[in-house]
Amino acid sequence: MLIIISLFLKQQLLHRTKKIAHDCVKLSLQLPNNYLSNHTKGQLIRCSTSVAANYRASCIAQTKKSFVSKLSIVIEEIDEAAFWLEFLIDENILPRELCLPFHKEASELTAIFVSSRKTASKALNAVSAENKNKSINNE
Repeated sequence: MLIIISLFLKQQLLHRTKKIAHDCVKLSLQLPNNYLSNHTKGQLIRCSTSVAANYRASCIAQTKKSFVSKLSIVIEEIDEAAFWLEFLIDENILPRELCLPFHKEASELTAIFVSSRKTASKALNAVSAENKNKSINNE
């Protein structure tokens, strides 16, 4: 049962990360053509698409350590996307109501990934401690 839930959550997160990437790209295309908007557009597109690509990579990580590492990148990138969405609102580049749903999704994804990293890190540390105890007992 746990495996089915994990597979469902994995598929749901693959979908959500890809969707926020598409949504941020489409939002970016609505930005005016000026220096600040072009800079913000590039940053938002880069970090939001990185979220989707790096989460996808974390799903095929070969070790728990690699999974935790890739998930850390996902967290940094989704948090950066949230920053750029806030920036668009703060600078009145786009209307608040246009950016807010994407900011909410970025915040939710950040919380999910931080929680996942904590869980994976605990499991990784438990395995490391167990292996250390085994090696001490075998000496």
